[in-house]
Amino acid sequence: MTENPPESSLEDLPPKKGRTGAGDVISALHHHDGKLATQEQKVADYVKAHLEDVSSMNIADLAAHCEVSTPTVIRFCRTLGCDGFREFKLRLAQNLAVSRQYLSPDPLPDAARGDTVVDQILGALFAATNTMRHQIEPEVLDRAKEALLNTQHLLFAGIGGGSSNVSQEAANRFFRLGIPSVSTSDSYILQMRAATLKAGDVLFLISASGEADAIVGAAEIAGGYGATTICITKPNTRLANACSIPIVVDLPEDRDIHKPTASRYVHMILVDALAMAVAQGMASETTENLRRIRASLTAYHGRTGPQPLGD
Repeated sequence: MTENPPESSLEDLPPKKGRTGAGDVISALHHHDGKLATQEQKVADYVKAHLEDVSSMNIADLAAHCEVSTPTVIRFCRTLGCDGFREFKLRLAQNLAVSRQYLSPDPLPDAARGDTVVDQILGALFAATNTMRHQIEPEVLDRAKEALLNTQHLLFAGIGGGSSNVSQEAANRFFRLGIPSVSTSDSYILQMRAATLKAGDVLFLISASGEADAIVGAAEIAGGYGATTICITKPNTRLANACSIPIVVDLPEDRDIHKPTASRYVHMILVDALAMAVAQGMASETTENLRRIRASLTAYHGRTGPQPLGD
């Protein structure tokens, strides 16, 4: 029978990837603040006041600064959902890396100038699209267009809010052209679908980061079975390196944390540009498909007045 490790050695346990509950130790710290035992509260008070410093300390340093024992520090870490001090430091460092702009947000220069919210959104959109125009390589779009023109099976995928929405709209665009198109944002379904693809099929992946494990894994699986893999993502990422036709753009993101990300607009523009290029490349078939769609909708709802022709 295996004995449990002594409490004083728990700080040596490696952090576990994918654990829930222990991820946001800053929120856990605020949640437990004022409810802790006296000695643990001394640790909490010190940590709150020295968030940046704690990540470079060892357990003995922190215990000395708080005037408590090292087991007390370990109990404090476990109360916040961590296995020990090492995991607590890691989680705290990760939190600080992504949370600084939320904990101390920058001033809002657009609002200070009196710009309306529409002006602020359009400003971010113009900046992002202008950057994209100077970065995009027409020959890469041509390669993607040819692959899409010749595929019989088109699978779109994106994980996360913005990318999954672009993926769904992309499938909505391409099925109208007569290309069997589906979209998924489920990581397990994506792995399974990727494994069914073969030469002549296309897997089209959208990822703002280019580092999501599920997306990269799907590209590697589908590519291994001979499918063409296209992506819209950042340059020099795992996804860009894994795909046979990477469409890469490095887009500026506004520092205003309350402003929605502009990258999804650019990704949608690229999808629309490819959809239009493919539609023009198979114009007769596309025109007939769109006519049938419009006729079926008119028969369904009875309206014959002007409506968006491309939809």
